[in-house]
Amino acid sequence: MTRFPTRGGHRAGAAALCAAAVLFAGCTGSDPPRDGGASPSPSASVPVPGGAGELEETYRKVVDQVLPSVVQITTEEGLGSGVVYDDRGHIVTNAHVVGDAERFRVTLATGRQDQAAELVASYPDEDLAVVRLTDPPDNLRPASFAGSGEVDVGQIVLAMGNPLGLSSSVTEGIVSATGRAISEGTAEAAIGDLIQTSAPINPGNSGGALVDLSGRVVGVPTLAARSPGGDGGTAPGLGFAIPSDTVRHLADQMIEHGEVVDSDEAAIEATVRTVLGDDYRPAGVALVEVEGGGAADDAGLRPGDVVTEVGGVETPDTAALAEALASHEPGDEVEVVHRRGGRERTVTVTLGER
Repeated sequence: MTRFPTRGGHRAGAAALCAAAVLFAGCTGSDPPRDGGASPSPSASVPVPGGAGELEETYRKVVDQVLPSVVQITTEEGLGSGVVYDDRGHIVTNAHVVGDAERFRVTLATGRQDQAAELVASYPDEDLAVVRLTDPPDNLRPASFAGSGEVDVGQIVLAMGNPLGLSSSVTEGIVSATGRAISEGTAEAAIGDLIQTSAPINPGNSGGALVDLSGRVVGVPTLAARSPGGDGGTAPGLGFAIPSDTVRHLADQMIEHGEVVDSDEAAIEATVRTVLGDDYRPAGVALVEVEGGGAADDAGLRPGDVVTEVGGVETPDTAALAEALASHEPGDEVEVVHRRGGRERTVTVTLGER
């Protein structure tokens, strides 16, 4: 059954829909460069103004504190990034980084020798996964996670990961927005409550760390916007990260249960598909199957109904429906506009949980 989720709780701001088509910023098939090292420090002979010097020193302290917690994850398909979650060897990353693999090679920032790791669980609906080192070393450096409810638009953040195979890379930017709900192209699900950042997010950054200037992880990079020019490149300064509250909520469950048992994601509890109008354009979302006793059923919706609007947001296709639902929590009441027998109707639906 296809139900559409959202990330509930701990919102940092009102959800907003993003019109850009997005792509996963994760795995690249490129091998990492042989030198693999960090870029050399700027020359000490260059004069730096007082305020800028203090900021630069803060950057350096944050990098020294957090970068040892950021790892490179390699599969047969490519590579991505991860963040050391605890001293037992658990590492959080993106679901699209691990893909269908169950075993991985992990390169720690504190040592160049690869470590073996295996999959704990993957949750594609929120693009999150947990892997575990089979023989965790004693020098693991778990990252510190902030409460993402503390994130403010305009605050400076650093993105750490392995973009394009360049290990232990750091970029900087600001938090551009919070509460974004994004679907990937024609995807039938959306990831909700994302942090938008201007810090460059490139292939290989996925699963890494988005951190504040206190050295705490506020999010895990997951998506980058595609350039509208159609050249397939990413749009500069337009990336997205899963907020730290979501990461902890889901990772703790995957570690304890081997799966997510409490998604806290809103759903209409129905199987759906996009329908086309006379002009062959998407014209709504048809309910194919309605779960008995679920949210749609309780509101009087039934198979064959075509949903065109949810909570004041038009839903011409399943991706739009996913984004509309991603701005809500289970238990929210929303007005759903639908067509039945040539007539338009409106009902109030109390959203269920996936």
